Amino acid sequence: MKRLGTRASFALILGALASVMAPAAYAAEAPRGQQVANANACMGCHAVDRKLVGPSFQQIAAKYKGDAQAPAKLARKVKDGGSGVWGMIPMPAHQSMSDADIRSVVDWVLAGAPSR
Repeated sequence: MKRLGTRASFALILGALASVMAPAAYAAEAPRGQQVANANACMGCHAVDRKLVGPSFQQIAAKYKGDAQAPAKLARKVKDGGSGVWGMIPMPAHQSMSDADIRSVVDWVLAGAPSR
């Protein structure tokens, strides 16, 4: 077996660290609202740009564009759940989410769910 030189060993270690750290670095770059949405199963029913069980985040942003009451309405909807706005499938309540986390998600969604 060939022994690697010091520089080659160092480069190999740096490469391995970079591959392990890349997902963590990507997560840190994502907007806070997106991080909270990912951590609270929002993506199980919503996608950024296409309808799943519920509307896409971009559809929500378009529907509420220019509505000054949208942040409060949507925060209440996330916290309490509901149905009828986008169809008959109910959105479950997210009572365990903090108000700050809900606001982060709502603000992110209303901004069009940007990736950065």
